[in-house]
Amino acid sequence: MKVLKFTASVREQYIYIKGCVIMAETKQFKAESKRLLDMMINSIYTHKEIFLRELISNASDAIDKLYFKSLTDDKVGMNKDDFKIEITADKENKVLTISDNGIGMTADELENNLGIIANSGSFKFKNENEKTDDVDIIGQFGVGFYSAFMVASKVTVVSRAEGSEEAWQWSSSGVEGYTLTEAEKPEVGTEITLVLKEDTETDKYSEYLDEYTISGLVKKYSDYIRYPITMYREKSRQKPKPEDAGDDYKPEYETYTELETLNSMVPIWKRDKKDVKPEEYNEFYKSKFMDYSDPLRVITSRTEGTATYTALLFVPGQTPYDYYTKEYEKGLALYASGVMIMEKCADLLPDYFSFIKGVVDSEDLSLNISRETLQKDGQVKLIRNSLEKKIKNELHAMLVNDREKYETFWKAFGRQIKFGIYGDYGMHKDLLSDLLMFYSAKEQKLITLDEYIEKMPEGQKAIYFAAGDEAARLGKLPNAQLVLSKGYDLLLCSEDVDEFCLQIMHDYKEKEFKNINSGDLGLETEDEKKAAEETATENKDLFEEIKKALNGKIKDVKVNPTLQDHPVSLSSEGGISMEMEKILRKMPAGGEGMESTKVLELNPNHAVFGALKAAHEAGDTDKLKKYSALLYAQAQLIEGLPVDDPAAYAEAVCSLMK
Repeated sequence: MKVLKFTASVREQYIYIKGCVIMAETKQFKAESKRLLDMMINSIYTHKEIFLRELISNASDAIDKLYFKSLTDDKVGMNKDDFKIEITADKENKVLTISDNGIGMTADELENNLGIIANSGSFKFKNENEKTDDVDIIGQFGVGFYSAFMVASKVTVVSRAEGSEEAWQWSSSGVEGYTLTEAEKPEVGTEITLVLKEDTETDKYSEYLDEYTISGLVKKYSDYIRYPITMYREKSRQKPKPEDAGDDYKPEYETYTELETLNSMVPIWKRDKKDVKPEEYNEFYKSKFMDYSDPLRVITSRTEGTATYTALLFVPGQTPYDYYTKEYEKGLALYASGVMIMEKCADLLPDYFSFIKGVVDSEDLSLNISRETLQKDGQVKLIRNSLEKKIKNELHAMLVNDREKYETFWKAFGRQIKFGIYGDYGMHKDLLSDLLMFYSAKEQKLITLDEYIEKMPEGQKAIYFAAGDEAARLGKLPNAQLVLSKGYDLLLCSEDVDEFCLQIMHDYKEKEFKNINSGDLGLETEDEKKAAEETATENKDLFEEIKKALNGKIKDVKVNPTLQDHPVSLSSEGGISMEMEKILRKMPAGGEGMESTKVLELNPNHAVFGALKAAHEAGDTDKLKKYSALLYAQAQLIEGLPVDDPAAYAEAVCSLMK
């Protein structure tokens, strides 16, 4: 029986057949679609606001299909500038409408595309047609349309296919099924009407009729849809001042509506770099990522092949206030063919480059069915690896070509690069090590490891460093003075991650890293070594008495003839240095069991050593015990360690002044 005419209000549907009015037949969804649709509405999507993104993407796909056809068919009679997507909000009737002048759908297509859930017409189109630069179909799953039921109690689609004189209406209230009837539509395209659900205590569906909310969602998710998304917006303006107005005239205002394009359409990352001014990149960065300062560097990347994507990345000019906190979220804004999928996709950045801001746009990403998250597949890894190399090369280029900017970057994010080397058991050290910078005691400025090696005197076999909490103090350590007196430079490592970083690296370009307070530096002359051995043998009993007096605080007492003017120092043996012990003790677990093995080093050429020998030879055990405690406390202070018993130390010092 032929349907002669269809009319429909938002609430009811009827067909007129031979002058009689009957209710339209309700058809059931196919292939277990009731259960699937229920899951779609209640489970698949995380945020209800996603529905607008999905419907706009479908509209964009419909326009792309017609535009693709227009490239080879003159009968279409439309060019790219004619296409648009319109949004209309009717607050009074709680109705939201999204319409397009794309290719439209026949009755069969409505039946197949909307009556069978997960049957994607866009996916079929992509498979049947070669991709061109001007046509980029977004859809792939055939489920995005049904996200409308998250916010709508009823969805009506009126569509007229290109080349057809007939229009058809598909209408559904959800899992109950749908009706398909003939309709009237003067122009080609599709119009989707949503009757929004009633507000509840937890869900305010009416907000999706607010023009500011709509505009914000379009800006957030669909800003780079290639066709204009328009909506009439209510605005205010001052009325013209009457000619006869007096001095007491007060301006009057009126409201009016104006058709406004809500989206930018052409993303800045898809424009040719030579056509984009630096100020435009800076402005985009500041507005997109909520920063008030310009980025230090702009990184652009377009890659085709196994990993096809476009990226626009930025190196920030300053450290975000929460960067080194657990609240900080890394990640790049992820777009699929200009549609925002994720605000922060963490999988696209390694942790050591977590400071990078930017966007990645790809046509080939494997998304989950809701298009809200990525599937864990090889494509993501390929993009990540490509971005990693690009970022590293750009940072190194900044180091070489713009030293001032790089040092600004390093002061803000160098700590993260060091964490990157230390993390994952040093597996990234080859990638990151030439980016490292440390403060030079000799040159009094930041230098790279390559610059340190370039200026090494002949015969120097190691890269020397001192680790502690204050660079100025480190340069005055006894062993620091020794290293510098030999003409060698010394890296002053004042961040808690520094020593861990250098330890896991072990060496750089076959030059071993040596902590000046960890073990033998090998800087003594042969004569000094021989004299030290003889002194140690002669004073074996004295050293045993000192160890006994310190009651397990040290492992050993040694002679160090290279201490110059200093009477005493502390060194450590094993994998944990004194500085590492300090850092570990600050951790939540308190560094239990993580203690350095300390060695007390004495200068045999200092008068204090003579005083120790005299007390020992005189059998004055109390004085030797007091001297040992004083020297140990002094060595602790020199190394920046807390004195075990400050009161006892003060009392001992005062007793010597009597």
